[in-house]
Amino acid sequence: MKNIPIVVVAFGTTSRAMQTYDVMNTIFQQRFAGHEIHWAFSSRMVAHHLSRKQNGTRPRPHQVLETLAAAGHPWAVVQSLHLTCGHEFYRLVSEVDHPGIRTSIGLPMLSAPEDHAALLEALRPVLTVDPAEAVVLIGHGTDHPAWTTYTALAHRLQNRYGQRVQIGVVEQGYPDRDTVIRNVATAGYGKARLVPLLLVAGVHFAEDLAGEQDSWKSTFEAAGIHVALAQDGLGHTPAIVEIFCHHTEAALDVIPAKSLFENPV
Repeated sequence: MKNIPIVVVAFGTTSRAMQTYDVMNTIFQQRFAGHEIHWAFSSRMVAHHLSRKQNGTRPRPHQVLETLAAAGHPWAVVQSLHLTCGHEFYRLVSEVDHPGIRTSIGLPMLSAPEDHAALLEALRPVLTVDPAEAVVLIGHGTDHPAWTTYTALAHRLQNRYGQRVQIGVVEQGYPDRDTVIRNVATAGYGKARLVPLLLVAGVHFAEDLAGEQDSWKSTFEAAGIHVALAQDGLGHTPAIVEIFCHHTEAALDVIPAKSLFENPV
């Protein structure tokens, strides 16, 4: 379906983000030729930071939609770049309920069993580097009921790779750092590869995963476990960006063709 603008919405980060988003934007542009691709940021802090750097532009989702509505677009797809359907995703859904333009929402990365299967396949290269090495995927975490997404993914991973693969979270939720380190040590692994289960290897990566003090790396090493660090976030992996693209396609598919010729309500 041509000519429907696509608004790609990242939570955002002020560290290394634009390198990752450039990679992702290239893939979106190729996959959705004929559609306008716009970017917006759901984090108010990041939007403010970028506004100062971009001469007053304010790339918030509702602002992009206001511009599209003023240009006469009756519909837009809003593609979330969140990993789970947690608090930030539902805030985004509320924000883009715009009176001047209809929106179809592209779901977060892990929204269906098929998404988990696709992620497992996309991660296979890093999961098969060294069978003697534990692999620990570390996400943000949430106190939203969507915290169970992490345990569901861990179940799928461990069914295929056993206890060699663990998932942990940086902030709220489960499994926490101590639980994961205990699991790795109990399974008998003396080395572990820490992989950011984050779109961007930004602030959380630099401070919480790789920092020299009170980080996942330093705590693993204090437990006698040698650490290797994967340096890039998920957004650098084309097969993972493709998961988001599938969600964008699904959001496009639900827009009735005849409605494109109607005025928005």
